[in-house]
Amino acid sequence: MITFQKIYYFSFYFQDDLDLLLESPSSLTSTARGTIKEKPGFNAGEDAAALRKAIEGIGTTEKTLIDILTQRSNAQRQLICKAYQDATGRTLCDALEGDTHGHFEDILVALITPPAKFDCQEFIQAIKGAGTTESILIELFASRSNHQIKAMCDAYLAETGRALIHDLKSEVSGDFEKTLLILAEGKRDESTNVDVAKAKEDAKIMYEAGEKNWGTEESKFIDILCHRSVPQLRQTLVEYKSLSGKTLQESIEREMSGRLEEILVAIVKCVKSVPAYLAERLYKSMKGASTTESTLTRIIVSRSEVDLQDIKAEYKKLFGTSLYSNIESLTLSCSILLTGMCALDHQTRFAL
Repeated sequence: MITFQKIYYFSFYFQDDLDLLLESPSSLTSTARGTIKEKPGFNAGEDAAALRKAIEGIGTTEKTLIDILTQRSNAQRQLICKAYQDATGRTLCDALEGDTHGHFEDILVALITPPAKFDCQEFIQAIKGAGTTESILIELFASRSNHQIKAMCDAYLAETGRALIHDLKSEVSGDFEKTLLILAEGKRDESTNVDVAKAKEDAKIMYEAGEKNWGTEESKFIDILCHRSVPQLRQTLVEYKSLSGKTLQESIEREMSGRLEEILVAIVKCVKSVPAYLAERLYKSMKGASTTESTLTRIIVSRSEVDLQDIKAEYKKLFGTSLYSNIESLTLSCSILLTGMCALDHQTRFAL
């Protein structure tokens, strides 16, 4: 249950922690801080044989599946998939889908899917059917680096024969569409240099387009937030607060609404800290009467080799409890799989 204190602290964390922002690392540019590493002494053939025995025996041995697939890197899992197919003539994906069920199956299949293809499948899931799941689109495009977005687009083209941007256009509209399409190009400036004068200018442009203006010129916010580099935007956030007395997030929430507000706020949060943004998404997915299992899977699987250590740390900082223990407390058949990915080692399970 979210308490008033947690809501207040969470809001304060995202809006007023600008002093240390300029020196903090970014998941969009920094080195990997995942919980899953390459396994030393890895042997794809031995792992494939153990998985085959676990699947083809009387009753699937879930512990073997968990121990192997949550303790190998994705690159190693791809080698296991090849060894399994060479030995059996059947894909490991088909074997898992035939012998496991429900969300447990979904996570195992996600684990053996290459990262770009997994993001691509999440995108397809978000736009299929009668309605588009905008929250997934926002998460995907706000939290991914240029490289990850381009890889997802390449995977989508290989999967469907169509350009991702072409299909995205048919699912969204207005300024929300404009924002997503710019992000989907994967062309955000990646320079690490910061131009303080430019940051002051951009802060002034957004201030005059929003707080100081009668009516809001959304295009000014979209252009700056979707094109500038992360270090440059961090400086801009500092300059905006100095100029207006408000954080940029506060101004966006005051001046805009709907999906455009949501995606611009998500961009600001990710500029500040992708791990904190995703920690919030995980927390919200587990609160209330039901758990959004697809969100848990998407974030934990996709970030397990990127920044899940940092997500765990931010989760603890924001909500005063460990991500591991919160997932373990869920009455889900897949909890042991998810906690297996969260634990870098036994000692860090409950610490973060």
